[in-house]
Amino acid sequence: MANITVAQAIIEALKLQGTRVVFGYPGAAICPVYDCLPASPIHHVLVRQEQNAVHAASGYARISGKAGVVLATSGPGATNLLTGLATAYMDSIPLVAITGQVSRDQIGRDVFQEADITGAAEPFTKYSYLCKQPQQIGRILSEAFYIASSGRPGPVLIDLPVDVQRERIEFSCPDTVCIRGYKPTVMGNALQIKRVAQAFSHSCRPLICIGGGVLSAGAGAETARLAEQCGIPMVCTMMGLSAVPGIHPLYFGMLGAFGSETANFAVQSADLLVIIGARVGDRALATPSILEKRSRVVHIDVDPAEIGKNLGASIPIVGDAKAVVSQLLESTGRVDCAGWVEELSRRRQAPQPPLPPARPGFISPHRLMRRLSERLRADAVVTADVGQNQIWAARGLSLNGGRFLTSGGMGTMGYSLPAAIGAKLASPARQTVVICGDGSLQMQQMELSTLCQEGLDIKLILLDNRSLGMVRELQQTQYDGRLSAVRLQGGPDFLRLAAAYSLPGLRLEREEEMEEALCWLLDEKGPRLLCCAVDPQERSLWPPADGGAGKEG
Repeated sequence: MANITVAQAIIEALKLQGTRVVFGYPGAAICPVYDCLPASPIHHVLVRQEQNAVHAASGYARISGKAGVVLATSGPGATNLLTGLATAYMDSIPLVAITGQVSRDQIGRDVFQEADITGAAEPFTKYSYLCKQPQQIGRILSEAFYIASSGRPGPVLIDLPVDVQRERIEFSCPDTVCIRGYKPTVMGNALQIKRVAQAFSHSCRPLICIGGGVLSAGAGAETARLAEQCGIPMVCTMMGLSAVPGIHPLYFGMLGAFGSETANFAVQSADLLVIIGARVGDRALATPSILEKRSRVVHIDVDPAEIGKNLGASIPIVGDAKAVVSQLLESTGRVDCAGWVEELSRRRQAPQPPLPPARPGFISPHRLMRRLSERLRADAVVTADVGQNQIWAARGLSLNGGRFLTSGGMGTMGYSLPAAIGAKLASPARQTVVICGDGSLQMQQMELSTLCQEGLDIKLILLDNRSLGMVRELQQTQYDGRLSAVRLQGGPDFLRLAAAYSLPGLRLEREEEMEEALCWLLDEKGPRLLCCAVDPQERSLWPPADGGAGKEG
């Protein structure tokens, strides 16, 4: 044990957790911790707005497999974290956020920059602490990382009064964590595993549905092996994209409102649906009550609250996706469903309607995503924002060893660039590409400064249609074409904006120049911005279909 300040103890505890990078924005109430950072091996990334610190930590966590760490000050610094925390909570991303607070004797007196952040963040965190006892900091930090990373991952908040940070303690961290009442289930119930194996053997049209929980558990390889061993086709939710290679012969695409026709046909026609690590939200299944009457449903999730919430399960299994799928690998064999796989393969291979001809002065985002997919490295990380750009990327890209990161549950605009910064710091050697719209870039453009300060080789593809495209599409299809507050007039000139940050920029307006532009973007080192002119009338899907809602652009 060492006699050190609580602020120093925090740094020591982070080192013991293997933390290499933290993301944050300083202020008076967190200054004792920041005072200790320069002498530590931990790299601090100074974002330009606290919400983006959480998004960056999210990208870091999703690629590194370790909890991301965020630092912020009290009051507005802490409250600016809320949207990021909610985004991470919905998508089950492990984070530890450490916020400064006013001194203990001032709490509850509405002093300068005081906010009840533990109360405000309660709906968006797995757990939160207000640390008033300095000697408890070692235990609290150990528990925070354990809670964030175990069971269903999620964000944990630690609020630290500034006077607590200055106090000296005999620091120690417990070797193990044992929290009464918190015992996440890892292994699936043996009887339920046996029931699933029996259901497989009696099924003619089984289907595996992969959710984001498969990625969180690192169970992509095991899930693909289960499909191969049993001969069962697979589909995925948007959050499950890149869990298995896009070219896998048993993989039939993304389901849902913006999914592929083959994947949605498979879900509607399956007699056994095995859902692994997915919430089964409204974008994935619009009519779950009909589906549960028609199909037998196996739902595997580490969070028991998710099972049966949106879709009734015939066979519920609570457990870690990797552990449960490994159990199924030991219990299942070949399923007699070759005809079912052949039917899906024929549907997938059916000729698709040709894309519309290029419009003068614009490029087709559908073609762009296909060409980009061909040029990406095998292990590329692609971060997509929210809106039409997200749908074009999710449908058009085929990642075969890479990762697709986006905000699924909350649908938070402004996620892509900070998430890419975190992802790149987690794995510097991997090619990292941002796909965003002009609306979403303007919600995060301040992080171009962070990108340049960190000197990160991140490529940005901006789909510029001068509008909030998804909302515009919704207004056109469901509000008789009455457009309201969707035109993004008044600039900026994105190439000049890039130049202000000394970023090379290029505008693409002609499809015949697409290949050359992608070479310019991807083949040279260093951050670059490719601004692609997109017709405001371009639809999310081709052929067009009604859909889309929310604050997206």
